[in-house]
Amino acid sequence: MRPLRILHVVSNRWWTGSAEPALDLARALRRRDHEVAFACIRGDALEAKARALGLPPVEGPTLEPTARPWALLRDVRALRRAVRDRGVELVHAHLSHDHWLAALALRGTRIRLVRTVHHRRGLHRGPAAAWLFRRTDAVIAVSRGIADAAEAAGIDAARVNAVPGAVDVERFSPTAGGGAIRTELGLDGSSVVGCVARLVPGRGHDVLLEATQRLRDRVPRLCLLLVGRGEGRAAVEGRVRELGLGDVVVFAGYRGDDLPGVLAAMDVAVLLGVGSEESCRAVLEAMAVARPVVAARVGALPETVVDGETGWLVEAAPEAVAERLARVLTDLARARAMGAAGRRRVETLFTPERRAAAVEAVYGRVLGVGG
Repeated sequence: MRPLRILHVVSNRWWTGSAEPALDLARALRRRDHEVAFACIRGDALEAKARALGLPPVEGPTLEPTARPWALLRDVRALRRAVRDRGVELVHAHLSHDHWLAALALRGTRIRLVRTVHHRRGLHRGPAAAWLFRRTDAVIAVSRGIADAAEAAGIDAARVNAVPGAVDVERFSPTAGGGAIRTELGLDGSSVVGCVARLVPGRGHDVLLEATQRLRDRVPRLCLLLVGRGEGRAAVEGRVRELGLGDVVVFAGYRGDDLPGVLAAMDVAVLLGVGSEESCRAVLEAMAVARPVVAARVGALPETVVDGETGWLVEAAPEAVAERLARVLTDLARARAMGAAGRRRVETLFTPERRAAAVEAVYGRVLGVGG
């Protein structure tokens, strides 16, 4: 395909949710020789990451969510100028706010608009949503489940494309060593169950703690490693005390550069609830490091985890979770085989190059250019 001029727009300022997949996709498209610009809310973590990776945010639009009409109009005009000045052929929006700004900015032009839906709550019904999606040339869903929900919401099925998430298979690798992390956190000799998720309601920590209480007498030297931060940490710590798990649970906090090693320190990874990005990247990263996974049937996880082959899909209930974790932790040979199968699945289906190629094909159809 000939090089395209693309603008990715994400009205996010934090390194969470849609931010990482949007930036990773922009970088992968640039590696495919496209001219890619990136726009985000400036002044925080996402801008810093984008600049460090050679994609400084475009000047002009602030993308700040607001109900002030004059501020919205200013951003629409700034976005329209940025598109015009850069000769952009296609704008790719990632959240509802920037989707609306782009749709309004592109009115009366021939510039194409694509939207990625990272979470099904980004799908709305009603006349306004119908107007917005009619003016959107293609919708990319990060799971087949979201694609089905988009079609059920009335979006033309011909415009809906399921493109799964991706993980950096070079950074997240079976060669990542977890020994230093185990020593740092006092995990040497332990059977480590790990969960990477923000400490907020809805992520399944309550169920996982109750499962751990049931599991502790069945698995010697059990440790539950909770990785992440969030406003719900105090509540999780309180529940740990109530269940008498103070000697079992380790809070690792937020981990960045050393996350592959943290995942490698786990014997099994667990995820029981989705966050703001339904591709559930934490599970893809654990699979890339060749760790078996125990996961609830939420978000993209039923499409990611092959039940009984790369891990287990479970009901998000304490006894069911405890039973599957026990099976993994007491059959290490099968656990290793599941981890290896997970790594092969990631290499086959969830690489950044594969995602970029799929998105590029969507662009090609929208713009009427060949590959």
